[in-house]
Amino acid sequence: MAPKILIVLTSTDKMTSGKQTGWYLPELVHPWEVLHSKAELTFASPKGGEAPVDPASIEASKADASSMNFIKEHKSLYQNTKKLSDISHTAADEFDAVFYPGGHGPMFDLVNDEDSIRIISQMYAKGKPVAAVCHGPVVFAHVHGPDTRSMLKGRKVTGFSDVEEELMKFVDDMPFSLEKVLNEKSDGGFEKASEPWGEKVIVDGHVITGQNPASARGVAEALAKELKI
Repeated sequence: MAPKILIVLTSTDKMTSGKQTGWYLPELVHPWEVLHSKAELTFASPKGGEAPVDPASIEASKADASSMNFIKEHKSLYQNTKKLSDISHTAADEFDAVFYPGGHGPMFDLVNDEDSIRIISQMYAKGKPVAAVCHGPVVFAHVHGPDTRSMLKGRKVTGFSDVEEELMKFVDDMPFSLEKVLNEKSDGGFEKASEPWGEKVIVDGHVITGQNPASARGVAEALAKELKI
């Protein structure tokens, strides 16, 4: 039987600064390409219904045939997401893994979403893979393990770096530095590629993180390996 993977997307379409945001197109598309033929995928978001794709990510992906095809042929996947609160109490039993694409949206809603935190903490406690890429790893920031310590404590972890945020000119729009928070929660375990935009995927136990859009496919491949598919 094919494993079941829950994919959680942000419901935030605007930053507090007013700039448009959402989830980042290739950070969903490339993992979807790796996983959809091997696993049963379910899409969810805090509000349910349509999860907003960052319009800037569509523009930036115009040369990416996979992303353009996904927007054209598979909109229903992110336009009809389940509401997290409807599934959060049973998700850890129903699904074999959870994956969070990035985009700036998760920095504003999923970081503190109680249903998301419940899903991650219960899956983590069961030893099931939990994966995220780019700004997605912010969802682990407030998750605690069965011993009440941060689930990231003592782990190696990665995510969108301060340098990359500066290059994108989004530092002033962010509620906090993702790199600093992940480094703090992991007790100095944050790592990044030697150059901005370089691929970086870290697997530490059942926690899988990727640094940036270039790392999205690698995160999905690592997740597939964990699930033995």
